[in-house]
Amino acid sequence: MTPSIEDAPSAVSHAAAPAPGQRVILVVDDALDTLRMLCDALAAEGYAVLAARDAEEALQRFDMVVPDGVLLDAVMPGIDGFALCRQLKATPPWSHVPIVFMTGLSDTAQILHGFASGGVDYVVKPLRIPEVLARLATHVRNAQATRLAREAVDVAGLGVVVLDGQGRVAWRSPQATRWLEDAFAQAEAPAELAAAWLVQAQREGEQTLALADGRQLLARHMGASGLAESMLLLSHARPEAASPRHLQQVALTPRETEVLSWLTKGKTNRDIADILGMSPRTVNKHLEHIFEKLGVETRTAAAAIAGQLLQG
Repeated sequence: MTPSIEDAPSAVSHAAAPAPGQRVILVVDDALDTLRMLCDALAAEGYAVLAARDAEEALQRFDMVVPDGVLLDAVMPGIDGFALCRQLKATPPWSHVPIVFMTGLSDTAQILHGFASGGVDYVVKPLRIPEVLARLATHVRNAQATRLAREAVDVAGLGVVVLDGQGRVAWRSPQATRWLEDAFAQAEAPAELAAAWLVQAQREGEQTLALADGRQLLARHMGASGLAESMLLLSHARPEAASPRHLQQVALTPRETEVLSWLTKGKTNRDIADILGMSPRTVNKHLEHIFEKLGVETRTAAAAIAGQLLQG
């Protein structure tokens, strides 16, 4: 009989809940001794711990609470760790959770298989607990910082897409999701066509798509956002708003041009202030003048037309 979660010491039971601010780690392994060892070590580090013996139990744990990190056995009966990882990464509410593989397979092919499935790291059995804890803590911190940044993007209503190293959509903000779904709604394979259009924007720096209402959907490559990841910024504009003839009428000062250039690279006001040797308040003043001259109201709209403006 498959042991329940209560069989692993220090594991959080079905009815228990982590303390406020306490980070939750899910350990998935069919070996009970490994579960016990990891649960004790993680609990000693202050984590709340969930345990699962197979993929089905792991999915049940995710339905109960989304963990901050997962230690996942690569080889298990039934659905293996690689398939489970792919399923978790394909589920938007869970895709941000970092997954560290545990495996006795140290050959290159298996390691690459783990990364291709969506894992962020791997540790080789027999486990060295201090190494496992150090790697896990690093990935949990990084994932939390990324999640908070992406939540800020969501709140701001920006259209942002992140592509992974293989050109797949790793994440997109709710605004970007709505715009892409509307833009490619009539296509036979909308998701595939949207992904191909984004990859083209990544390669060429920018892509424009004419919409049925007369506007354009702009995708601008903003550069690398992480390990082998690229960020694209989406925005809406009228065709004339981005035409070179219109932009030639914009008279930016050299300082305003510098500020706008750094804005298009995704820098904050404080970053721009540090780079250009001025106060954030002065940067904000320059941006007010830039917005007025471009006839826009937001940083996103300004960045959408800045590429052509800076070439003029």
